[in-house]
Amino acid sequence: MLKFLHIENIAVIEKTDIEFKQGFNVLTGETGAGKSIIIDSINAVLGERTSKDLIRTGCDSAVVTAVFDCLTTDTLSLLEESGIAAENGEIIITRKLSLTSKGFCKINNIPVTTALLREIAGGLINIHGQHDNQALLNPDMHLSFIDAVAENDYLKAEYYTAFKELNTVRKELQSLEIDEDEKQRKIDTLKYQINELESADIKVGEYDRLKTQLTISETKEKTFNALNSAEYLLSGTDDTDGAITQVNNALKLLQSLKNESFNNCCLALSTAITSLEDARAEIDAFTSNSEYSELNPNEINLRLDLLSKLMVKYGSSEEKMLEFLNKATTELENITLSDKRIAELSLSLENKKEVLISKGEKLTLSRKRAGEKFAKDVSGILEYLNMPNIKFEVSLNSGRYTKNGCDTAEFLISANNGESLKPLHKIASGGELSRVMLSIKSVLLNKDNVGTMIFDEIDAGISGFTAGKVANQLKKVADNRQVISVTHLAQIAAIADEHLLIEKTSKDGHTYTNVTTLNYDSRINEIARIMSGTQITENLYNSAKELIDRSNLL
Repeated sequence: MLKFLHIENIAVIEKTDIEFKQGFNVLTGETGAGKSIIIDSINAVLGERTSKDLIRTGCDSAVVTAVFDCLTTDTLSLLEESGIAAENGEIIITRKLSLTSKGFCKINNIPVTTALLREIAGGLINIHGQHDNQALLNPDMHLSFIDAVAENDYLKAEYYTAFKELNTVRKELQSLEIDEDEKQRKIDTLKYQINELESADIKVGEYDRLKTQLTISETKEKTFNALNSAEYLLSGTDDTDGAITQVNNALKLLQSLKNESFNNCCLALSTAITSLEDARAEIDAFTSNSEYSELNPNEINLRLDLLSKLMVKYGSSEEKMLEFLNKATTELENITLSDKRIAELSLSLENKKEVLISKGEKLTLSRKRAGEKFAKDVSGILEYLNMPNIKFEVSLNSGRYTKNGCDTAEFLISANNGESLKPLHKIASGGELSRVMLSIKSVLLNKDNVGTMIFDEIDAGISGFTAGKVANQLKKVADNRQVISVTHLAQIAAIADEHLLIEKTSKDGHTYTNVTTLNYDSRINEIARIMSGTQITENLYNSAKELIDRSNLL
């Protein structure tokens, strides 16, 4: 239930606090006083998409805060999953809009995304406005109303599972069902590709290794001459000492002095000898390796050229070419075995169709039963709402199978005797639409646990005796939950448990909107104003008083 609303710097509202009560709350006021801004503010604090144009002129930011209590079990569970504690079953939601920085949403002072806020808000408030009437005129939305009455979520889930399984089988079957000529062309292509790659005997790392070998082979004579000379200088000959021998002799001379002052020199010479010996061993290993001595640049170039051409066709590395080979081999195997697989899938597809049809029939049956009950219940409420000759039916037709079943639903209506049933969008007036939507909302009351319902000008297009009936129905809805209604009708305002007046004033060139909770006497004056719109006479005052008193007896 919406317990409290704080609005700051939203349009013409500089700052106001509104306290809502359990039961039936109404908002009244002159046209343009700011009633719609109250609804816009509630939408904002519920996480709906909001324009920064709502921010009051001359202000950098706006804030809306709402307090909710009496939360449902589902809402409490969602809050707990989101890491938000609701102490005493109450939450405080704050939404800030800003021109100069990014706004924010918070629940109990914990930042949340607008997506999470909208999800949580779905269990707090249900707002009926003009967009609901548009949904009512859209036949694509009618099936959702029927499903809500049918409470067939488990049947829809079973059907959807069957629908997905059938589509999975169908897609695989379609991928295998190609004509024989195309099939043979594909086999020939795959065989050629597989043979070309297998014949190449590709090994990971070979391309880079060959490029290194090519560099060596192309400068082989120069390389080996340099290596031999280097080894001669390091090792020497029978007649000449090499670098290693000479450094070793120097070490021995220093060691023979047995003077600790030369310890560091001895250590350096010893380290140098080890490094020189390592270098000589590496040079020797290279020059004595037949792999390098027998390198043929022509052969290396031929191999590199082959690998380069294959890389252009099958992938930019040995790994990618081998991956292509594996895929091609698997695809060839699948095509070769496709006849058997097609037979298996065809049989499976038929079985899946039978399951889907069976699930669809159960879903359709639940909708037919719900549609009949729905039409009867809506018709009963419409008759009470001064549409005595109303005929309201649900046309349910079966067609192609989609993810939602094989059914389409459309609401048909005949508002007068002798008129045939026609689609709702073709004949319904604004007043009729409002009453149809109120009837539908009333029928669906027990299908959700939303604690607050807001009706934004549900009285559009109605007056007189009908207005009284609509007022009584709204009051009945408010027996089970909080109802907030923006209205221009005295009959609806008079029956409220809590009456809030929206007034607009001007001061120092600025416009301000105030919200006041009316007492008994001030309610009489406001309802008298609504009834006439002109100067309040004694007769009008007495009529308004009688209307309130009579309403309080209901």
